[in-house]
Amino acid sequence: MKRIRLIFAALILVAMTAVSVVAQTRPPTTPPKPAATPTPAATPVAGNAAVPETRIALIDTGMFGDEKNGIFLYVDAAKKVELEFRPRTNELQILDNRLTALATEITKLRQAAVLDQKTIQARQAEGESLQTELKTKKDRLDEDVSKRYQQAISPISSQIGAAMDLFARQHGITMTLDISKLLPAILTAVPAMDLTQAFIDDFNRKNPRTAPPPRP
Repeated sequence: MKRIRLIFAALILVAMTAVSVVAQTRPPTTPPKPAATPTPAATPVAGNAAVPETRIALIDTGMFGDEKNGIFLYVDAAKKVELEFRPRTNELQILDNRLTALATEITKLRQAAVLDQKTIQARQAEGESLQTELKTKKDRLDEDVSKRYQQAISPISSQIGAAMDLFARQHGITMTLDISKLLPAILTAVPAMDLTQAFIDDFNRKNPRTAPPPRP
């Protein structure tokens, strides 16, 4: 299932070579990290005090960005940021296509029976100029996207964190673990411990969409 991911800088991965550049666009990969809620200092437990019953739950924060079954407020906010910067993303793709075409042309010129060094040098110079332009625009885009994404997602992340604390208290949960971070370390777990969808459904019910989801 397609997911919107938190780190929008990963939306535009541009691997640059001496003459060609390959740009890939994909959704961000990291889910929103719920804001930590300050907790009061623990009170020392008396030696004869009863040990409280412990109930641990698992929640996969990676599912928060799932377009169909995730947290809609987060998904919609992430999509809006993506759409806002899509023209600039497309511009980078156009530059990448031009560089790829130049690389292909240079390869053919070098394989020709008669080498046209003047033309080859001209195409190489053009490629280096485009490469510099692409890197400059990509760096600026990464910076702008990071700032905008922080503005759009931070409030929702804090809201999710508060909702998760409330959800845990209401269900008598004493500890919640993020299964997306601990999966390799979990050897066995009762399926009932995974409350991911239960939390997402509860959050969406209390925070419904107020407008249709953004369209590409």
